[in-house]
Amino acid sequence: MRIGIDARFFGPIGKGLGRYTEKLIENLERLDHENEYFVFLRKANFDDYKPQNSKFKKVLADYRWYSLSEQIKLPRLLKRYNLDLVHFPHFNVPLFYRGKFIVTIHDLILLHFPTVRSSTLSPFIFWLKFLLYRIVIKSAIYRSRKIIAVSEFTKKDILENYKKIPSEKILVTYEACDGDFLQSPYEDSKILERYGIIKPYVVYVGNAYPHKNLERLVLAFSDVSREKKNLKLALVGNEDYFYRRIKNLVKDKKIENIVFAGYVPDHDLDTVYFNAELFVWPSLYEGFGLPPLEAMAGGIPVVSSNHPCMKEILGRSAYYFNGRKKEEIAEAIKKVLGDEELRNDLIRNGYEQVKKYDWKQTAEQTLGLYKKVLAI
Repeated sequence: MRIGIDARFFGPIGKGLGRYTEKLIENLERLDHENEYFVFLRKANFDDYKPQNSKFKKVLADYRWYSLSEQIKLPRLLKRYNLDLVHFPHFNVPLFYRGKFIVTIHDLILLHFPTVRSSTLSPFIFWLKFLLYRIVIKSAIYRSRKIIAVSEFTKKDILENYKKIPSEKILVTYEACDGDFLQSPYEDSKILERYGIIKPYVVYVGNAYPHKNLERLVLAFSDVSREKKNLKLALVGNEDYFYRRIKNLVKDKKIENIVFAGYVPDHDLDTVYFNAELFVWPSLYEGFGLPPLEAMAGGIPVVSSNHPCMKEILGRSAYYFNGRKKEEIAEAIKKVLGDEELRNDLIRNGYEQVKKYDWKQTAEQTLGLYKKVLAI
C-alpha cells in the first residue's frame, strides 16, 4: 500500500508537532518494510530528514501551513502520488482533499483560548482566521477515517465538542520522551554560560503563548525570589512576540533574576535540565505536555499546574498547584525546593513515569491503525 505522511512540521521548525512527526516516522521506518511511504516536506526541513528505509521516499511540498497554497496545491500533489492513505499529524487537512486519511489531534487549544491576546494579528483578521480554523478542524475531525488523540484528555475534549463523533473512531496514542534525555548528562558550565544561565535556577521549557501562563509564573517567581535571592528562573524558548511581551512585563514590574535563555537545541537541553533545581510547568491547557517528562528523565523534580491532562500524563510524579493562582505557584516552588524528602520522591517517581511512554509503542499503535483503515 502507498501511505503519505504530511511531514511539513518535521523537526525543530515544527516544535512539538515537529518532534511528534519526526519520532513517528523514525520508528515507522524500523517497523514497516512492506508498505511504501511518501514523506511530504518543506524546503526548510527537506534536508533534515534522511530516510533509513528504502520504502520511505521524500517529496517536496513547500506549502506554508494554514495558507491558501496548502488548501489548493497540496491536495493536487497528494493526488499525483495515488496514495491509499494519508496521515495528517495536525488538524490542518486541506478542505478539498478527498482521499482516505487519518488525522492526529494534539489539542483543541484554539477552541478554548480564542482571544485576540493570543495573536499578533488585528482583531478583524484574527477572528476571520479563527473562523477558518474552526471550519478546518471540524472538517478534519468529521471527514477522517480515524482520529489519533495524544491523551485521554484530548479524546474526551473532542467527544465533548463534536457530539456526533463515536468514541470508537478515536485511538489514544501517547507521545514519549526522547531516549537522548534518558542518558546521563554531565555538568558543563560552558553550556549554561552560553545561554546566560547561572546556578542555582529553576527552569521552564516551551513557548510563551498565553495559555502557557508565563505571566503568572514570573509574578509568582518575584515572590519566591524575595526569600531565595540567589535563585534564578530560566525561561527556555525561541524569542518571538509572546516572549518579548513577557520580557516587557519583567522590565515594567522590575522583576529580578529572570533569564531569557532563548532556543536551546536538544544536545544542550539535557544539561540545562540536569543542573536545574526543579522544573516548573504552569500551563492552563495541554493536550499532552512533553517538557515535564523530559525534565523527569533528566532527574529533576517537577512542579506542574493541576490541569487534568497533566495529572493524566504525570501521575504521582509531580507536585501540583492551581495555575490560576500565582500564590499557589510560588508556594509549590518553595515547598519542593525546601523539602528534600519530597524532592527525592518526585525524582524517583519521575524516572518510573517516563518509562510508561515509548515512541516505538506509539508507532506500533499508529501502524496498526493504518492497517485497520486500509483494510476497510
